[in-house]
Amino acid sequence: MLTSLTIQNIVTIENLTMDFQAGLCVLSGETGAGKSILLDSLGLATGGRADSGLVRHGADQAMVSAVFEEAIDQGIYDALAETGLNVDAGEPIILRRVLSRDGKSKAFINDQAVSAALLRQLGAGLLEIHGQFDTQGLLDAATHRAILDEFAGIGSDVPRLWNGLREAQERLQTLREQAAKARRDEDYLRGALDDLDRLDPRQGEEAELASLRERLMHKSQALEALNGAYHILSGEDDPSRKAASVIGRAVAKIGNGADEILAALDRASAEVNEAVNLIEALSDELNDSEHSLESIDDRLHELRAQARKHGCAVDDLPAKRDEISGSLRSIYNAGDLQAEAEAALSRALQAYKAAAQEIHDKRVKAARKLDALVMAELAPLKLERAIFTVDVMALDEGEWGPHGMDRVTFLVATNPGAAPGPLHKIASGGEMSRFMLAIKVVMAAIGPAKTMIFDEVDSGIGGSTADAVGERLSRLASGGQVLVVTHSPQVAARGDHHWIVQKGGEKSVTTAIRPSLSRAARAEEIARMLSGASVTSEARAAAEKLLESAA
Repeated sequence: MLTSLTIQNIVTIENLTMDFQAGLCVLSGETGAGKSILLDSLGLATGGRADSGLVRHGADQAMVSAVFEEAIDQGIYDALAETGLNVDAGEPIILRRVLSRDGKSKAFINDQAVSAALLRQLGAGLLEIHGQFDTQGLLDAATHRAILDEFAGIGSDVPRLWNGLREAQERLQTLREQAAKARRDEDYLRGALDDLDRLDPRQGEEAELASLRERLMHKSQALEALNGAYHILSGEDDPSRKAASVIGRAVAKIGNGADEILAALDRASAEVNEAVNLIEALSDELNDSEHSLESIDDRLHELRAQARKHGCAVDDLPAKRDEISGSLRSIYNAGDLQAEAEAALSRALQAYKAAAQEIHDKRVKAARKLDALVMAELAPLKLERAIFTVDVMALDEGEWGPHGMDRVTFLVATNPGAAPGPLHKIASGGEMSRFMLAIKVVMAAIGPAKTMIFDEVDSGIGGSTADAVGERLSRLASGGQVLVVTHSPQVAARGDHHWIVQKGGEKSVTTAIRPSLSRAARAEEIARMLSGASVTSEARAAAEKLLESAA
């Protein structure tokens, strides 16, 4: 519910704060007094188009702030949480818009900067503005399906099933594309796998071959050095053995230190023997190697050629071989995989169609009920010759979507014998407002309450028709909040709260909106609406009678 509106420097309003209550809130005033400024301000606060022409002459910027409290749908708070805004459930929601003279604007929700798009999205959940020439809300054909579903109480798994159907379609399409590509590449893959199987690369092989190649390049020099070292170490004149013999003969004379010397010489002799064994093994490896420089170079060349062919390192060739083998297996298994995907798609399609058909049947049934209820509201609104019908049209398969297989459109005819057409194309401004009112009255008991604003919904009517409009507005407001801008005394008399819009000022035009708090003040304003500039006693008496009958 809208509880407060602050307007600064908008057109002819310099500084104004209005506090609102629940129920039917009436704004009246002479033509040209500035009632539309209130609607323009609310539109700006709820994300409407930022028009620099709204900035008051002489001011650098304008500001509008709208406070909403109580009866706010939890979905609004959930939407705020999804955007990361810090607004607790149950906390007042404050929409603010600042508009500069150059047309630039800034948007805020609870003093947190947001985009105008987010402000507009949130504002649509809090406020509906219905003007004579405004096609917001119910007049937007894109909302008709949601309205009918809300009326019918439709809640289904269709969106989830639609997502599952799309995923199944995408899965099958991906498999088909992969299979087609694999078939095109099959010969290449077979040849590549044969080459790699024949080559049988091992991880780390390149480094091993490079090291062996380096040794073979210096084989003769290496063998000469190894042989020389072998002869030196394996000769009879092993210095460690000779030294041990000398020390052994003088152990008694050397004393305790002799044992340590002998142990060290024994270890040295063992190390020499180990070195001799290593030299023998390495010499045998070089002499008996099955590889030659030529065979190693050929192997390295082939390994590196395959690595270049597949765009990978030599060490990655074994993994590449497994990858190619897997691709070939997928070709062999493609038929089975596609069959499984086709079966899954068929199941998803059947589940979606069954659920969509179920809500189609519910929509058709609810549409006839909604037709009858809205038609019952039209005659008192001077639309007795009008026809209202909800068209539920089955769509072609290519147009199906997350909300089913239907297109829902509100159709009307205002002249006898004329074929019904889209609401916003057939009805005049005043007629659209009254159709809107009839639909809203029917829908009033369903769904979250919003603040609704009607701009001159009574245009071009009077007498009993205006009284019927007022009665329906009052009924609509009984469960929430309705603001109505009106020239009709019958509508004004139905109000729970009344504000009077006045224009004044000598040097510059200003608009003031003041609450009419007393019954006498309300009666005087209604009398003015009845008689014009000169209020007569008869008009005052008629005003009192209207207030009495509306009470």
